[in-house]
Amino acid sequence: MRIALIIGINYYQYGNSLYGCVDDAYAMKSVLERHDGGADNFDCKLLTGTGETDPVNRGDLKDSIEQLFTTDAEIALFYFAGHGHIEDTGGYLLASDSKRGDEGVSLSEILILANKSPARNKIIVLDSCHSGIAGNAPTSQQLTALSDGLTVLTASTKEQYATEENGRGVYTTLFVDALNGSAANLTGDITPGSVYAHIDQSLGAWEQRPVFKTNVKQFVSLRKVSPPIPISDLRRITEFFPSPGYEFPLDPTYEPELKGRDADMPPPNLENTRTFAILQKYNRLNLLVPVDTQNMWNAAMESKKCKLTALGEHYRRLVEKGRV
Repeated sequence: MRIALIIGINYYQYGNSLYGCVDDAYAMKSVLERHDGGADNFDCKLLTGTGETDPVNRGDLKDSIEQLFTTDAEIALFYFAGHGHIEDTGGYLLASDSKRGDEGVSLSEILILANKSPARNKIIVLDSCHSGIAGNAPTSQQLTALSDGLTVLTASTKEQYATEENGRGVYTTLFVDALNGSAANLTGDITPGSVYAHIDQSLGAWEQRPVFKTNVKQFVSLRKVSPPIPISDLRRITEFFPSPGYEFPLDPTYEPELKGRDADMPPPNLENTRTFAILQKYNRLNLLVPVDTQNMWNAAMESKKCKLTALGEHYRRLVEKGRV
């Protein structure tokens, strides 16, 4: 079982209202509920504070977080978009009825609940100001307090504000893009680490800086999308490249096109052209490169070779170990 508590709060009774948090919450729910092919993914509970008649009060916020992290699940994911507050005693997530910063739900308290959770994997995603303090022990600003299986991803450092752009949170927009496939590996899996890498690369040094803290032995897949290459084709990489550093020899029989051939060149071979089509997919995905020539067409027509890149060698090892 994979469960997610998704909260977006625009309305604040005693403070400035926000504008994009509810839409961000709906976007996260939409992308997390199902995998790319339509299969069920996370069972999501959504709480939104849209106005005076639809607030998310502190009691409801705290009770929902407690329910999430006391559930025995494969993954328990908590997402929050709204106001955050920081002071000497730590950070807080503010509910619609919070009159002051320290009347929100304490991040330290949330970490305690997550640390004690029976869920095998706990993931906390915060798109709020000063959220980078999450995971710091109250006794030390440098000491992290993450139990086994816990990952924290935040929109900004503890000193920074989380920004909105075009009516949406910058961080959540990038997070949703990552889950839609921008952060997928060649098997179609999207992990917390790949999501963070996507967001980190997308934000400049002078913008809000995302924070990633984790204590896991192995990343879990948050969502699956269609892989850019059929897994059956990827698994043939050890067939074509049986050992590290092997160079695959090509000749004109691998190229299906007749145009550009010299009169003495042999014609295309159907089996070889099928192999060549897979090798070209590898090339487009930066798994291999032609040797001593500019492209794969030249490599075939000039009877050159091709070899795996560092990324290609990585996937060759994975296939060899039965991990793909």
